[in-house]
Amino acid sequence: MDRVSAGKDEKEGSAVPENRKGLTAALHIRGLRQRWLLSATLPILLLLVLAVSMFSVGVQEYYYSAMRSGLESRARIAAETFSNYGVKSYSEYYRLASYSAETFEEKDTIELQFINTNGRVQVSSYGLTAGTLPGTSDIDAAVGGNMASYQGRDPQTGENILAVSYPLYFNSRVVGVLRYVTSLREAQHRVLMDSLLAAAAALGCMVLIAASNAIFINNVVEPVAVVSDAARRISGGSYGIRIENRYRDELGELVDNINDMSMKISQSEKIQQEFISSVSHELRTPLTAINGWAETLSADPGANIEQTKRGLGIIVKESRRLTSMVEELLEFTKMQDGRFTLRVESVDLAGELEDAVYTYFELFRQEGIEVSYKGPEEDIPPIVADSERMKQVFCNVLDNAAKHGGSGKRIDVSAACEEGNFVIRVRDYGPGIPEAELPFVKQKFYKGSSKARGSGIGLAVCDEIVRLHGGTFDIANAEGGGAVVTITLPFQQ
Repeated sequence: MDRVSAGKDEKEGSAVPENRKGLTAALHIRGLRQRWLLSATLPILLLLVLAVSMFSVGVQEYYYSAMRSGLESRARIAAETFSNYGVKSYSEYYRLASYSAETFEEKDTIELQFINTNGRVQVSSYGLTAGTLPGTSDIDAAVGGNMASYQGRDPQTGENILAVSYPLYFNSRVVGVLRYVTSLREAQHRVLMDSLLAAAAALGCMVLIAASNAIFINNVVEPVAVVSDAARRISGGSYGIRIENRYRDELGELVDNINDMSMKISQSEKIQQEFISSVSHELRTPLTAINGWAETLSADPGANIEQTKRGLGIIVKESRRLTSMVEELLEFTKMQDGRFTLRVESVDLAGELEDAVYTYFELFRQEGIEVSYKGPEEDIPPIVADSERMKQVFCNVLDNAAKHGGSGKRIDVSAACEEGNFVIRVRDYGPGIPEAELPFVKQKFYKGSSKARGSGIGLAVCDEIVRLHGGTFDIANAEGGGAVVTITLPFQQ
């Protein structure tokens, strides 16, 4: 089952074919996965290679150092023991050297050599021909009176060897060299095996790291792919889609935000469509009335006075309504593009409110609506505000009360000073507002279940004006029936 379900209002058609979009998204996600694996595993791989290399070098150095130290210790002891015999002649020296070579017990792993001062082999436990010239640097150093070692290829055999040479003295004079030679084949094999074990361990670590990265990618990248696909579909016009949220972390919050955004966009799209339809109807009705009465009056200049007065009255009324709707639309566009500003000055808002009430007094009386006004009991200090904007708010609220609550035939207006604020209340005695619609009545384009005419943006404009003045604009149902609008404005701004 698809993890993303489309809403009912999903748009048909797209500038780019759906299969191409899907392919593009798949390639993008695949590239993201590859980049993640590369960035996550490559540094670790390099570190492991470096670690294995350092381990191999260390193990090799350890083995070679241990072998060298052992041969040096044995050579020193053997040379000292040899010198203690008190060799007095060459024949005695040669006999003792031959005996030592013949009885050497470790000839399978170590070769014992006696070398003359010319650097040639005299006696060897391995059976080298006398006179053989090894030609390594350790022999020259030992002839010079210093113990020395050599690690490298044997010039004679080409085998990797480790050799230690120690000088033999007679009467404080070097008469020969005692030399131990051993092959490095076994040590190299041990180093290779240890290095392979280290490499195997490193490979195991890489497998574990790759597996953990794969799990992480499946838990992060794949959800991101789902969210990305949903965002792409929303941008393509598929408003209202929802993503199944299976996560309880930051990804879950992202999914919730995407779902919330999708729902709000869908609602906004629906409201705007309804608004366009409503405004079209609202504009058509007064225009039809104006046009009809204008044609009637122009076609019959001799109509009676009552009919003429009635027709002109309707034209004036509908013209005012058109003007009010157009002004609301203009205010709305200013709100949308950030051009909605205030021109503030010190204003007597109590006086402005009273003027607005008495402006509507006669109009409401003609419609059978009684208006009562109760001013503040104390002097209200001037308030820094935009007088024209606030007058717009007062008039809009009064007109809204008459439009939606006029059936109650009464509107109460009051102003008072409460806790450092200028508080204005406008109450009607109509049917009130359904509780389910109260949270939305200030939203743009919202008309709810009301059948009254209007654009649906008047209260949203009022709310924005009051908010820019640092105040609050609240709408609620009054006790005993009807609705009450409460405007709260601070004295200090």
